[in-house]
Amino acid sequence: MASPRHNLLSEDCRVAINHVASYELHISDAYLSMACYYNQDTGAPLFASFFEDQAEVKREHAKQFLRYLRKQESKICLLVIKRPDIDNWGTGIQALESALELENEITNLLENLKTMASANEETNLLHFMGKYLDKQKRNTNYLEQ
Repeated sequence: MASPRHNLLSEDCRVAINHVASYELHISDAYLSMACYYNQDTGAPLFASFFEDQAEVKREHAKQFLRYLRKQESKICLLVIKRPDIDNWGTGIQALESALELENEITNLLENLKTMASANEETNLLHFMGKYLDKQKRNTNYLEQ
């Protein structure tokens, strides 16, 4: 007989983690689009470098949430989030404003997940995501400046 699984995630936390991972990938794609837009030809290589770095960070965050699901033996079912219909990110300020909107949305998703994990007494999940909330707040504050 198989041994019981000890760290089962609640279904609503599993769905919320999948949503967070999906949105992190969505943001990564948006940042990659921004990085390509602000390449060397636009005269804004600092924006290109910043957005490319952010794309990698967000992709890594998504992978870590997916690894967490795997570790918990939970189903991975990523949502399809439509890519922004923006081909011209405008000025650097406009791109940063778009980035801030994306970051605010992921902050909300993380806060909702934290609330859900707390309500379901998912202590492992709360511990796991603590570092992400801290990083997210720093990143959002940086963009606001």
